[in-house]
Amino acid sequence: MNIVDWAVETMDSLGALGVFLLIFLENVFPPIPSEVILPLAGVAAAGPNNTYPVMLLASVAGSLIGAWMLYGLGRLLGPVRLRKIVIRLPLVHVGDYDKSVDFMDRHGFKAIFFGRFVPGIRSLISIPAGLYAMPIGMFTLLTGAGSAIWNSIFLTIGYYMGSNWTVIEPYTDVFSNVAYAIVALVIVVFVVRLILRERKRRALGLPDPDQQYLDELAAEDADDTESPAEHSEDR
Repeated sequence: MNIVDWAVETMDSLGALGVFLLIFLENVFPPIPSEVILPLAGVAAAGPNNTYPVMLLASVAGSLIGAWMLYGLGRLLGPVRLRKIVIRLPLVHVGDYDKSVDFMDRHGFKAIFFGRFVPGIRSLISIPAGLYAMPIGMFTLLTGAGSAIWNSIFLTIGYYMGSNWTVIEPYTDVFSNVAYAIVALVIVVFVVRLILRERKRRALGLPDPDQQYLDELAAEDADDTESPAEHSEDR
């Protein structure tokens, strides 16, 4: 059973609840394409058993719940743990972490809103929002607004075009593939730049800029290991 048959069967069985579940899964597992699910939801909304507003609300609710889950994962990790992870990474430095914090401070709201229109990024953008503790109210507002616009576009296509919505499918596939390719290219360029920077640093004989922080973390780890032994001696 392919994704289209599965989505149709789910919506036929569960109606708006099926749309909610499918969009929730699409947010948690980005490979599930909302560009396919939402037009099918629009087709179902034009039928006798469903309505457009209910399907739209169900889809936005699915987007929000999925985004909240990933936001929560980011909050659980938190900026302190993330900073410690960055310090231990071989290519990334604390300065890069500070730049990412600065980016979220300056452009975080725009990134959350416009990120809802980019396949792949649409889901993952919720994690940094949680990592940097964006206020949950603002996160919900921006995510809900972006999701409502994105979802309504594809729901409307399915609603008015019916089963003929598949004529636009090749174009949505091209859009998604281009978006994924751009994201992959950005990641590759970022990694290559980190590697070249590290090679240049070593060639110049410069010290690791994170060495002080690495020493501090090593001292913390040593203290944590010694503490239980000290407690057992006290007993």
